[in-house]
Amino acid sequence: MAQPTLGVLGAVVAWGHDGAELGLKGKRQRAVLARLVVARRRVVPVRRLVAELWAEPGPGAVGALQTFVGELRKALEPDRPPRAPAKLLVTEGPGYALRLAPDAVDAWRFEDAVAAAAKAPPEQARERLTEALALWRGPAYADFAHEEWARADRSRLAELRLRAVEERAGAQLALGLAAEAVPDLDAHVAEHPWREDAWRLLALALYRSARQGEALAVLRRAREALVDGLGVDPGPALRRLEADVLAQDPRLDEPPGAAARAARLWTRAAEAYDRAVAAGARARLESTVGLIRNLAVTGGDGLAAAREHRLPAIRAAEEFGDPVLTARVIGAYDVPAIWPRSDDPDQAAQIVAAAERTLAALPRTPAHTALRCRLLTTIALESRATPSTPTPEEPSPAAQEPRPAEPHGPEPETYGSAPDALLGKDLAPTPEQSAPTDPHHTRPEPRGSTHKPSPERAPIPEEPGAAEPHGTAPETHGSPHSADPTTAPATAEEPVPAELRNAPPPARGSARDGSAADPAAARARGRGSEPSRGYGGEPSKGGPGGAGSGEGRAGWAAREAEAIARRLDDPALLAFALNGVFVQSCGRAGLAGRRDEVGAELVGLAARYGLVTYEVLGHLIRMQARSALDDLPGADGHAAAVDALAERYELPLAGVFTRWYRAMRVAAGPDAGAAEAAYREAAAALAGSGMPGVERGLLPLALLSLRLRPGSFASAVPYLRADHDFGPYRRWVEPLLRLAAGRTGQARAALDALPEPPADLFYEALCCLQIAAALELGALPRLRQARDRLAPAAGQLAGAGSAVLTLGPVDAWLAAADRALG
Repeated sequence: MAQPTLGVLGAVVAWGHDGAELGLKGKRQRAVLARLVVARRRVVPVRRLVAELWAEPGPGAVGALQTFVGELRKALEPDRPPRAPAKLLVTEGPGYALRLAPDAVDAWRFEDAVAAAAKAPPEQARERLTEALALWRGPAYADFAHEEWARADRSRLAELRLRAVEERAGAQLALGLAAEAVPDLDAHVAEHPWREDAWRLLALALYRSARQGEALAVLRRAREALVDGLGVDPGPALRRLEADVLAQDPRLDEPPGAAARAARLWTRAAEAYDRAVAAGARARLESTVGLIRNLAVTGGDGLAAAREHRLPAIRAAEEFGDPVLTARVIGAYDVPAIWPRSDDPDQAAQIVAAAERTLAALPRTPAHTALRCRLLTTIALESRATPSTPTPEEPSPAAQEPRPAEPHGPEPETYGSAPDALLGKDLAPTPEQSAPTDPHHTRPEPRGSTHKPSPERAPIPEEPGAAEPHGTAPETHGSPHSADPTTAPATAEEPVPAELRNAPPPARGSARDGSAADPAAARARGRGSEPSRGYGGEPSKGGPGGAGSGEGRAGWAAREAEAIARRLDDPALLAFALNGVFVQSCGRAGLAGRRDEVGAELVGLAARYGLVTYEVLGHLIRMQARSALDDLPGADGHAAAVDALAERYELPLAGVFTRWYRAMRVAAGPDAGAAEAAYREAAAALAGSGMPGVERGLLPLALLSLRLRPGSFASAVPYLRADHDFGPYRRWVEPLLRLAAGRTGQARAALDALPEPPADLFYEALCCLQIAAALELGALPRLRQARDRLAPAAGQLAGAGSAVLTLGPVDAWLAAADRALG
């Protein structure tokens, strides 16, 4: 649900999600809203509100306040059904609180931007501060300038604004933009003549603009203002600057420090590029994609900006009608992905469709093999887990069958008509080319893994008519005119590349109907007499499809990309392809060992070839996998490695995941209160990180995981509230929510409607939620179904493969299910 936004940097106003101003009725109603904004999401008791908003509260003041609150709720949530609990202006304890997102109030956005700018390089600081200062429409809380309750916040925000003006000027000077800084600083000192740092910045800006005389005049004006107004002489910084200007000290000419010089170099190089490269040149588009890729790892704002510009860049490339250019633009975005849930599913589906169109049109020559690999990897990465059926709050594709990952090996294999059909006859490798000759072609065996590398090939079974897999991207992608581009069949307007057209139909595992995986049945469905082999050559536990019960085009794309990258012996390409393999290895329970192998190879490969972001990715994958395998000391080591690399190479988003991991570590201990506090702190750090696919629903699910264990449903009830936003996980929590509300019939219906969990890192956790509901309801068929899905993860920690939460040992859930099933 899109939230309204509030403005207090000027007159108090509210805007709807469409940008239209909401009709707030009268000054007193705006005062209630403003007072709750001042409280910053904290509860304000009714008595305090009445005392602060009425000079002489009468007997009807409380009733009037309740009326104002009711009208505000209607204005802020116009689509809220009757009698449904309010989600934005909530009643809690003795009073009211605003539960708005951190970016829903202009003052909060301003404060966050100023704080972020203080840690950013000059160019980013200048941009953020300019955007932040543009939020001001007048004095803060302008309607309530004389109200005591607004005084402290008004003063704090006003001081923060003055500081922002001066910090922006400092960033401009660091970038060599002295002349640009002069006008705003001149107005600033005229309005605030006692701010010495503002005078210093103005004089320095004038000096660097070749206006030495005016710089000295400014310093004299500063002296007069301070002496006449305050009776004090200028401080050491102003006196020293005056002496340096008179001496024409060379140090005044150049911004100090390596960072400032780098920023100035960036500005000059960008200006030169802008002059030298024509506006419509293809080189400009490719350079833009490189910037977008680098922007994505700079932090939350950078990631959101990269996501905003990525699809337009692809569309611009397609307009040239050159598939090679489009392939380079699509494939250049090799930003590591650690979370198998998309931040923007609609955009991801469009990127997949563009990659498939480009793959079909790309010339089939050896020179373009690496580009084909990048397109296939993009398809695998962008085809991440999606909800399987719509919920009241989360529209999603129709329910799909499970699609775990396929087995893969160190070189291309002969799957039906492949590799001729997959790669083109001229690209089919010879036996000599297929044999690995370099040690890094063989995936290392991580500690504790049960999967042993094997040179054996894995026959891929075929099952005509198998259902479309569930959890990641659908098997076909529709035209842009389809109602749902992620599920519509391919059309003539959307050519299907040969790689994907010849992929084997997805096989269906036996766990879907509630029975355990049957190796004999798997052998019967396969082409050979041996069971299918999974990652590293070990027999797969989930059916003939390898890393789970089957695969569709995305899993096939991941394996083919890996095979190509190994044959080309390109470390950076292989790291990118292995990321696709990781994303496509969450299709059933118990795959942590396989993901651990991917992470181990990434760490080794990236460390050897200086691929820092992929080294971080490898450690994060191993942190998740070792957590699932109940090796928390091992996971600790990988978390520490991530933090060290992130600090050294300025990768702030990596720390978001290690912070959640450490909260989970607290949750694994006995102190649930400390764990809850740690989770809330981690959620605050996640807010604004630019990762909605990670953020939404995570905190309520993590808090629930602290209390929910087999046989302990009662202790979890306080965390099962209908107004909690469980996001994409809501459907699997719904039976428990209904049980907590005493609606057994509705709980049973919700349980019966549950699809298979999506192919992401919460697969085991969502199975446990189904088991918990089935145990409470005595629903034995659904209990058996969830138990069998969870069984391959025996000996692991449920949910810990995410490295953000755990519902305890899988064995405890299996034992509880077995006792109930008899």
